Amino acid sequence: MAAHTNFVALSVVFFLTFSLCLVAQARNRHRPSLDFQKNQEDGPNYLVGVGRADVTGPAAEVNMMGYANPAQQSSGIHFRQFSRAFIVSDPQNTTRTVFVSVDCAMVSQILKIEVVKKLKPLFGNAYNESNVCLSAIHTHSGPAGFLQYVLFDVTSLGFVRESFNALVDGIVASIQRAHNNVVPGDLYLNQGELQDANINRSPTAYLNNPESERAKYDANTDKNMVVLKFVDQHGTGLGMISWFAVHCTSMNNTNGLISGDNKGYASQLFEADMNPGSLAGQGSFVAAFAQSNEGDVSPNTRGPHCQDTGLACDLETSTCNGKSELCVSPGPGVDMFDSTRIIGHKQYSKAKELYNADAQEKLSGPVQFALQFVDMSDVTVQINSSYSAKTCKPAMGYSFAAGTTDGPGAFDFTQGDTEGNPFWNFVRNIIKQPSAEEVACQAPKPILLPTGEMTFPYAWQPDIVDIQLLRWGQLVVAAVPGEFSTMSGRRLRDSIQRAVVSKGLPEDTEVVVAGLSNTYSDYITTYEEYQVQRYEGASTIYGPHTLAAYQQLYSQLAQDMVMGADIDIGPSPPNLLSRQLSFLPPVVLDTTPLFTHFGEVITDAGSAYHTNETVSVRFHSAHPRNNLQTQPENMQKTVRRRRGIFHFFSWAHKKLQKFLSGPDEEAELDGSFLTVERKKDDGTFEVVHNDASWDTMYKWKRTNVLVGHSEATITWTISPGTPPGTYRIRHFGHSKNLVGEITPFVGSSRHFTVNH
Repeated sequence: MAAHTNFVALSVVFFLTFSLCLVAQARNRHRPSLDFQKNQEDGPNYLVGVGRADVTGPAAEVNMMGYANPAQQSSGIHFRQFSRAFIVSDPQNTTRTVFVSVDCAMVSQILKIEVVKKLKPLFGNAYNESNVCLSAIHTHSGPAGFLQYVLFDVTSLGFVRESFNALVDGIVASIQRAHNNVVPGDLYLNQGELQDANINRSPTAYLNNPESERAKYDANTDKNMVVLKFVDQHGTGLGMISWFAVHCTSMNNTNGLISGDNKGYASQLFEADMNPGSLAGQGSFVAAFAQSNEGDVSPNTRGPHCQDTGLACDLETSTCNGKSELCVSPGPGVDMFDSTRIIGHKQYSKAKELYNADAQEKLSGPVQFALQFVDMSDVTVQINSSYSAKTCKPAMGYSFAAGTTDGPGAFDFTQGDTEGNPFWNFVRNIIKQPSAEEVACQAPKPILLPTGEMTFPYAWQPDIVDIQLLRWGQLVVAAVPGEFSTMSGRRLRDSIQRAVVSKGLPEDTEVVVAGLSNTYSDYITTYEEYQVQRYEGASTIYGPHTLAAYQQLYSQLAQDMVMGADIDIGPSPPNLLSRQLSFLPPVVLDTTPLFTHFGEVITDAGSAYHTNETVSVRFHSAHPRNNLQTQPENMQKTVRRRRGIFHFFSWAHKKLQKFLSGPDEEAELDGSFLTVERKKDDGTFEVVHNDASWDTMYKWKRTNVLVGHSEATITWTISPGTPPGTYRIRHFGHSKNLVGEITPFVGSSRHFTVNH
C-alpha cells in the first residue's frame, strides 16, 4: 500500500460501537466438465482456458485503495476493471491450476477464502486454495474496503460490501468462463528488456545492498518482461500473461475515477488488437499485464522534484525544506492520464513484440502446484551454520507515514527515519505501546504502529500468510503475499531456481514473481534495505529477516513440489468476514429538481465534432452505488417489494416520474453507465463505446446532499480513425426512492455528427 496513513483516523477505530454483519450468498449453478483427453502422443502439451469478467466496484463516495488518502473518494469511471483467469492442466486432466490477474490494489486474504468457497459448489474439488492463485496488478484507483484487517480499512470507514462482492463475483465469473473455454493447447515463453518504463523510488536503500551483488545487474530496477503465450491446438492465440515490475501509480492520489492504471490500459490495447470489432472488456482473447516485484519501482519516470521550486528533492529523505508533501515524482506525460497512456503503451508494445516473435520457448513437462500457510510472525531463519534469527510480530515504522514520491504523506514524517519522535511516540502509546520484545525485534525500525499487538476490534494485520508456487513445464510462478523490492525479488527468484535445479529441473528453468498474491502483508525488502528505513523498509512488517524467511520457505516448498512430497499445509488463516465493521453511510434517496427526471439532459452535445475533439453531455442522475452496472448475470438484486402505504407512495412516485419524463427509451442494462452509439443505414443505433473504453469518461457528483440530487457528466474524446456519421451518447443508471426501491433509467443526448 503505497501511501500515508491518517493518524487521527486510526484512533477512530477505538470508538467503534457497532458492526455490520453480512453473509455472502453462493450461486448454485451447473458444474461443467473438464473431461478432456490428449488425442495423440505428439498433440498439444496442455489443456488451457482463458476468461475475463468485470470486477468494477462502487463508482461514487467510496475511498480509493492504495494511497490511504481519506480525501480520495471514487467519483466515476475512467475505464472498468477486470479479472482475467488462465487455466493450465496436463493433457490427461489430472492436475490443473488457475492463475488470475485482477485489476485491484491487492488480493486480500478474505477475498481468496471467499472465492474458493464459491468455487466449491460449482466445481467440487477441482479448484481449491492450493491450485488457485489470485494476483493483483496494484492499481491505486479502485474502491477500497475489501480486506479483513483493520489497518487496511481505516480510510474507507471500514469494510465495504459492494467493493468486496464485486471482486468476489467477478473473479469467480472469470474462472467459470476460463473453465468453460478449456481446450487442448500449448504455452510459449518469451522475454526481453523494456526500457524507460520504470525507476527506483528508493535508490538510497537499493545502494545499501552489497556492491558485489549490485554489480551483477545493469539497473536498480528489473527491466525484464516475461510473456507467456496461450494458443489452441491449431496455433490460434487465446491469451497472454505479461509479468513486468512497475507500480500502477501513474494515476495519482487526486484521482477519483476508477481505473486499471497503466497495466489495465495495456490489457485494453492488447485485447483490442486481438478482438477486432469488440467493445472494451469483451472478446475471446484475454491479455493480462500481471504484477511482479514492484515494491520500490515507480512508473513516474521524471523522478522526484519539489512542486514549489522544481528542484530535486533531498535524496535521503525525499523532502522539500524538510516536508515530504511537496516531494512528488511526475510521470512522463503532461498529466496523469497522459502518463498512464505512455507507460501502458510501452508495456503493451513490448509484450506484443515478444508475443509475435519467432524465437519462443515451447513449454513442456508437468503441471504442479504447492501452497503452505505460514505464521510469518514466528519463523526461525537459519542465517548460516552457526547463527539463526527470527521474524517479528507485524509493525509499521515511522517512514510508513511519510508515504512515497508517488504519493507523499503528511505531518512531519519523513523517509529514512530510524529515530522516531517523542510527540508521535506519545500519541502512539495512547493507542498501543509496543512491547520491549517487539521494539528489539524490529530494530532499527522506530515503531509507529505495533499492529501485531493490536487486536481491537480484531486483528490489524495478518500473522498467517500463504506462500504458493505454480509450475508449467520450464516455468515456475512464485505467488508472493506482498510487494517485494527489486533486489528482494531477484534474491527470491535465485533461491527458488537453485532449489528446483537441485531436484532435477533444467538449468534454464525460468522463475517469475507474481506480486500481491492471495494475501496482502505489505512490503518485503532486503536486510540491507531495511536498515535504511525508507517507506518500503518501514512497511516490511515482519522485521529485518522477512526476506530471508521467505527465501528459506519458498526454497523448501519448491523442492517439495518438484519431488511430489507431502506438504504440511500449515495453520489456517482466520476468516473475519462475520466480524467486519462498516461506517460507510448507505445511499438514502435520489431525487431530481422539480419538473425534471432522471436521465434528463442538462447540458447537451453540440451539433458537429471532428477527430480529437471531446463531446461532453451532462445528465440528471442518481447514485451509482444503487447498481454497479456489471455484467447482467452479476447485477445486484436490489429491488425491494413493499406493501401498504409505502407501496402506494412508491407507485405514485413512479407515475409522477413517468409523466414528467414523457415516453421512455428502453433502459438497456448492458453493464455500462454509458454508451456511445453510431446510427446505421437502417436507422438503428449500434454501440461503439462503453464505460470500459479508454476514450470515454463517466464523472458523477452530488449536487444536493439533503434531497439527493446528483449529476453525471459523460465525455467522449473522438480518436483518429473514428468513422464519420451520426452519433448519440446515452446514460444508464438506477435511482432509489424513499422506501428503498431501485428503478432503472436511461437518458440520451441529441444526435450529432462526426466528421474528419
